[in-house]
Amino acid sequence: MHNGNKIACVLPAYNAERTLEKTVQGVPLGIVDLFILVDDCSRDNTARVARRLATEFPLTIIRHGANKGYGASQKTSYREALAAGADVVVMLHPDYQYEPKLLGCLVGLVTSGVYDLAIGSRILSKGALTGGMPIYKYVSNRVLTLVENLLIGQRLSEFHTGYRAYARYVLEAIPFEQNSDDFIFDNELLVQCHLAGFKTGEITVPTKYARESSSIGLWRSVRYGLGVIRCSWVGFLIRSGTWKSKKFPLPHPRV
Repeated sequence: MHNGNKIACVLPAYNAERTLEKTVQGVPLGIVDLFILVDDCSRDNTARVARRLATEFPLTIIRHGANKGYGASQKTSYREALAAGADVVVMLHPDYQYEPKLLGCLVGLVTSGVYDLAIGSRILSKGALTGGMPIYKYVSNRVLTLVENLLIGQRLSEFHTGYRAYARYVLEAIPFEQNSDDFIFDNELLVQCHLAGFKTGEITVPTKYARESSSIGLWRSVRYGLGVIRCSWVGFLIRSGTWKSKKFPLPHPRV
């Protein structure tokens, strides 16, 4: 619980056996009411580690019978979190790249009632470079973020973090089921939230790039970058009133 809110932490996992345990154990006690791990048909022992953790933590395990994609894992986990009655849903990558000790701070931005969603930024306070983010990833992150901010009218420090918290009513209002099953899901969701008028807060989080941290290859990185630009351009067209789509909702009545 946090400020009287039920907190669910979702962990979209793929081959995370070496980092899952320390990620879950790093979350401060007493904040998360339910962990939900979606194993996207990992080829390692992620499921075995998760089953062991489930004897110590309130952890629900869902395993996809086939590899469906990062976005599909989030869809499954958000459905499960909402069905479990979560008031705030936090996504934390189980690769220990993001500092789990700051989960309470991230959640606090949402439970305060000031923000509707919050992200943990690796860019603020130079957290990305000091944490070992490769230069080419840092540069592409900055360029894509600049393009997105300009096209959709935002001022976020980054759009590509895997550490996020959403109020329940945000996930209920946003048609996230229509989003991609791939990595571009994250960007689509943030663009949807912005166009719907929801307020986004940010905190700085240190990052830890290690050999076991999740990453995508060059071709998928290029495809992701093109997808980001396309998503941002669609957001621009909708903002300008020249295009309409059920996937990108109008401002929500709560705002």
